[in-house]
Amino acid sequence: MLSRTLRSGAALTELGFGAAQLGNLSRPTGEDEAGAAVDAAWDAGIRYFDTAPHYGLGLSERRLGEALRDRPRDEFVLSTKVGRLLVPSGYPEGAMDDQGFAVPATLRREWDLSRDGIRRSVEESLERLGLDRIDIAYLHDPDEHGDQAHAEAIPALIELREEGVVGAVGAGMNQSAMPAEFVRRHDVDVIMLAGRYTLLEQGALDDLLPAALERGVDIVAAAVYNSGLLSRPRPAADATYDYSPAPVAMIERTNAIADVCEEFGLTLPEAAVAFPLRHPSVVSVVVGMRTAGQARSTADRYATVIPDGFWRALSERGLVRDA
Repeated sequence: MLSRTLRSGAALTELGFGAAQLGNLSRPTGEDEAGAAVDAAWDAGIRYFDTAPHYGLGLSERRLGEALRDRPRDEFVLSTKVGRLLVPSGYPEGAMDDQGFAVPATLRREWDLSRDGIRRSVEESLERLGLDRIDIAYLHDPDEHGDQAHAEAIPALIELREEGVVGAVGAGMNQSAMPAEFVRRHDVDVIMLAGRYTLLEQGALDDLLPAALERGVDIVAAAVYNSGLLSRPRPAADATYDYSPAPVAMIERTNAIADVCEEFGLTLPEAAVAFPLRHPSVVSVVVGMRTAGQARSTADRYATVIPDGFWRALSERGLVRDA
């Protein structure tokens, strides 16, 4: 599998393993199932793995760390996220997490974008992971905390990078406007952009991607299926977009793209994985994988050869914007 190198020197495989499902996203995932997913991804050549404390209240970090612990540390890149600490919840026994993960709510997430909070977050992630270092630390979804993100959190991450505690720093968000400001105002290395530069929408061409090219900042594209709309050869009638029911117009546009896929013998998921990597700032596409079968099928999608004529056809029909 091909890799692209960050300016920090970390080489990310063009396909990355998103570990939210290892934190029981939406439904439980068994320990053996989680380990088998990482094993299958490794066998397929994937060497970039992404997690976060938010994913299952630390469960994803613990499981991913355990699955990678016996792998040669210099052969993979690991990223996690900061901004929310995990603290005792005080909730009644038996309470379950209410933020999309099927785990007991023995802990709760507490926003802390202070310098001390960022440092503590990294220390606690290292403990849960059981690994010796974090290659990339992203500030995680600071949408409602922009002022503190600029004033404290991003400078704290840069300080940790300069101390050698983490290898590269940036932010991971579901919007492109605020990360574009991080790129313009701070010495960040990489941005994880979820859902805003995909086969279905290219809004990041208006702000983040030009700024990234100008400043030499790399982009990791996540949520490339737009929460499921692009995950099948044809969108389901009840397909979701941004984790809500997809508008009719969006489903119609997805079907129009699927028509072009079929003309070229391709599927929507294959094109969805390939599309972001065409932009010169994008170094990796991260896809969530729950099982060994999903890891293998995603690697197969990545390996699909997409002819140039397919991209031209999409552009000529007004279905995608040119970079």
